[in-house]
Amino acid sequence: MSKSLQNKVLFSQVVALLQNARQQVLRTVNATMTYTYFEIGRMIVEEEQNGKERAEYGKQLLKGLSEDLTKEFGKGFSMRNLEQIRKFYKTYSNSSSLSTILYNQIPQTVSAEFDRVYFKIFRF
Repeated sequence: MSKSLQNKVLFSQVVALLQNARQQVLRTVNATMTYTYFEIGRMIVEEEQNGKERAEYGKQLLKGLSEDLTKEFGKGFSMRNLEQIRKFYKTYSNSSSLSTILYNQIPQTVSAEFDRVYFKIFRF
């Protein structure tokens, strides 16, 4: 095999590995954010259920949480967004499909995920 051809094969393998890694990172980030928002929704619902006058307590809870999270993290935590996060939890809290999807998408360890991707690409 010529040196030029060897370099092209190596280049192709490296490109495939990097492209696959990028896709895996995107899937992992998406799954992690989905799980995080689901858990935030759960925490909001559980806190609201401990409140006495639900409607007013929930409104005040979301308002305060929104203000505090916005100070800490910036945009993305308006009252409307927190309401949507709560609704997301309520919609999927009794569904096994969400937990199954998340479990299958979030790798248990980085090294295990690397091994899976590496062996998938190079078919060892």
